Amino acid sequence: MSVRGTHLVVDLERITENARSIRSVCAARGVKVLGVTKGVSAEEHIVSAILAGGITQLADARLENVRRLRKSGFQQPITLLRIPMLSQAAQVTAVCECSLNSEPEALKALSDAALALGKTHEVILMIDVGDLREGVFPEDAAELLRGALPLKGIRVVGIGTNMGCYGGILPTESNLTLLCEVAGELERIAGEPLEIISGGGTSSLMLTAEGRMPKRVNQIRVGEGILLGTDSTFSRSIPWLNQDTFILRAEIVELKRKPTIPIGERGAPAFADAPIFEDQGVRRRAIVALGQQDVPPSSVIPCDPAIRVLGASSDHMILDIEDSERNYSLGDMVDFRLNYQGMLMACSSAYIPHVYLRGEEEMGEQILSPEEAAEIRE
Repeated sequence: MSVRGTHLVVDLERITENARSIRSVCAARGVKVLGVTKGVSAEEHIVSAILAGGITQLADARLENVRRLRKSGFQQPITLLRIPMLSQAAQVTAVCECSLNSEPEALKALSDAALALGKTHEVILMIDVGDLREGVFPEDAAELLRGALPLKGIRVVGIGTNMGCYGGILPTESNLTLLCEVAGELERIAGEPLEIISGGGTSSLMLTAEGRMPKRVNQIRVGEGILLGTDSTFSRSIPWLNQDTFILRAEIVELKRKPTIPIGERGAPAFADAPIFEDQGVRRRAIVALGQQDVPPSSVIPCDPAIRVLGASSDHMILDIEDSERNYSLGDMVDFRLNYQGMLMACSSAYIPHVYLRGEEEMGEQILSPEEAAEIRE
C-alpha cells in the first residue's frame, strides 16, 4: 500500500448506499429522515455522501459543525439536536432552521433572537417518555406549549423524543404511542395539527422497517445507521446496511515477545480502563501508533479476528498478535472496525488523517489507486 502511517479510511460510496436504503425504507412508511452529522464532526465529504443518498435535511448537535457546513456552501435545512444554550440563541437562529427544546426560557431567548434577525425559527418540543435525558414529562407538555404559542419569533412545528442515549430505554410501540397521544392533546390546545412527530434516532429504525412504528410518527433522526450500519442500542448490525464504512488503519511501531504480566510494583494506571492481566507466558505483541488520545481501546475491533487488544496509553495501543496467521512486520498496517464512539473520536482527532473512497474515484488528503481501494474493501 502506498498510503502509510495511521489513517482513517472512509468509504463514501457505502455511506451513500446506507443513506439511500434508510431513506427508501422510511419513505415507504411515511417517515422522513434527518441525516445526523455530529458523529463525523460534519466533515463535508461525508455529509455530501449522506446527501447523495437522497437525504434532504440534516441535524447536528454542535453549532461549530453547522457553521462549518454553512461556510462550505451547504444550504439544506439543519436542525440543532442539542437543546440550545441561552448564550447561543442568536447563533442558533442565524444558522439553524429548527431546534429541539425543553425550556421556556430558552424558547423566549430564541424568539427574541429570531425577531432581531427578522426570522421565524422552528422549534420541536421534546417530550421525555422514559429515557430521562432531555424533555418535559407528558403531563407537563401542555404548559410548555402554552408558553411557546404567544412567542412571535418562533413556530412550534412538532414534538419529539429521545431514547437509548442515556437510560438505554428502547423505542417501543407503547412509548411512541404515548408520544402520539401527547401530540393529540397539544393539537387540541393549538387548534391546528403538528407537522412533525419526531420518534427518536437509529434505534427507531427497527420499528419503522418492520412496520410497527405508530402511524403518526413521521420523522426520525439517523446518524449511526447511515454511517456505520449498526444500532448500538440493540447491539446489532443492521442486516440490510453496510458496516465496513470506516476502517481505522494503524501502523506497527514495535514488535516484541514479552511476558503477559507486568514486572515490578504496580501503581495507578494513567487511564481508568486499565487491562486485567492474565499470565499466559511470553507472547508476541505489537504496538501500533494509536492511543487513548485518538480512540478508546474498547471502541476498536481488529479486522484480524486472531488479534486481541490488550490496552492503550495516550499514544500507544498494545496488541496480542501471537495467534494471528499473518506474519506481521514493523511498519505493517493493522486494520480496525469502529463502534460509534470510536468513529466519533477518530473523526474528532486532529492526529488521524482521512482517506476517502467513492466508487473507483479516490479523494481526500491521500490518494489511493483503484487497486488499493479494492484491497481495503476486501
